[in-house]
Amino acid sequence: MKGTESSDRLTIPDWCEQDRPREKFAANGATALSDAELIAILLRTGNATDNAVDLAKRLLNTCDNKLNNVSDLSLQQLTGIKGIGKAKAISILTAFEIGRRMQAENVEERQGIRDSSDIVKIMQTRNAYLKHEEFWVVLLNAASRILDVCQIGKGGVTSTLVDVRIILQQAIMQDATAIILCHNHPSGSVKPSQTDIQLTKQIQQAANIFNIHLMDHVIIHKSRYFSFVENNLL
Repeated sequence: MKGTESSDRLTIPDWCEQDRPREKFAANGATALSDAELIAILLRTGNATDNAVDLAKRLLNTCDNKLNNVSDLSLQQLTGIKGIGKAKAISILTAFEIGRRMQAENVEERQGIRDSSDIVKIMQTRNAYLKHEEFWVVLLNAASRILDVCQIGKGGVTSTLVDVRIILQQAIMQDATAIILCHNHPSGSVKPSQTDIQLTKQIQQAANIFNIHLMDHVIIHKSRYFSFVENNLL
């Protein structure tokens, strides 16, 4: 019976040409494809029971049919899904990483930082997906254009040491008139701790002495974030 079911199953090459994801992409462009069809192109092939599109649909179904949830999966989580091996998982993760890097480039090349979401796009390629904490500072000029993005501290799973003097030194050396702080929470919760709040106030007070404006402090985990400004803590 198994052999009969396998031989009766339609694979993508058996479909009408206009329904095949690659041919559909070539004829009508990427916007004509569903999320499952786009992922199927990355997967390239299915497995013994599912063609590539069915496998992509099953993957999306485990993530509430949201691409953002798929992008949050680790290599280990992806390979834990039946039919997705290491090569397929790496292809998927690579596509999302390229997208994040493109977003960061767009922000850095633009005239200036508009809001906290811009900082998230920049930092997603640096510390948003790490399993340990890192503290960074974004240095800005008077037009809110990025002068530099500097790592200030690197720590463990739950905390990292931050030297306020190093932050100010970086800002003064590069003639920054404003700074934005950013660190990640590997635990997944982006809620600031009391230590985070106290440190932010300390940095703000020190920056004010040199007429440097602390624009925001953003805590990030993958695509989620907490902005001190948006939550009236600055």
